Amino acid sequence: MRTDSDPEARALLITGTVGAGKTSVAGAAGDLLTGAGVPNAVIDMDWLCRTWPAPADDCFNFAVLLRNLRCMVGNYLDAGVTRIVLAGVVEDAEDRKQCGEAVGVGLSVCRLRVELPVVRERLSRRHADEPEALRWYLERSGELDGILDRARVEDFAVEATGRSVGEAAAAVLEAAGWR
Repeated sequence: MRTDSDPEARALLITGTVGAGKTSVAGAAGDLLTGAGVPNAVIDMDWLCRTWPAPADDCFNFAVLLRNLRCMVGNYLDAGVTRIVLAGVVEDAEDRKQCGEAVGVGLSVCRLRVELPVVRERLSRRHADEPEALRWYLERSGELDGILDRARVEDFAVEATGRSVGEAAAAVLEAAGWR
């Protein structure tokens, strides 16, 4: 794998609807970077805001996510990491701006595109034993896909419907210019 020689730290956010494979692809991208000897960190942003209760005006705990992201990225950069791969959702330009400010380094956003029938099949497997959660995720998948279509927060998109996780990760890194 060829890596760019620019040692400047950068971040890449992989976004997409629920069930698109953001976390899996981010993990595989981190593995590819590791295999190429590139100091990296992978952060699943969902875990940075998993608190209860959420404020009434911030149902996804985005403010907590940003505070935690700022701390984690700072620690990784201090440890010598030059590539930060994030998996998460930014629904609008303001969310993207705030994420960029929290990471404090150049941020590119890749939208992982997966056809909704495939997403819904994945969600049905993932939440087979959770009927209430499954209903929410199925509804949210189409809603969020529409939000992302309108918001266009991404710098580029990667079609991942017919790709393995590894193939999608390689395509994301290629599109980001990290490979």
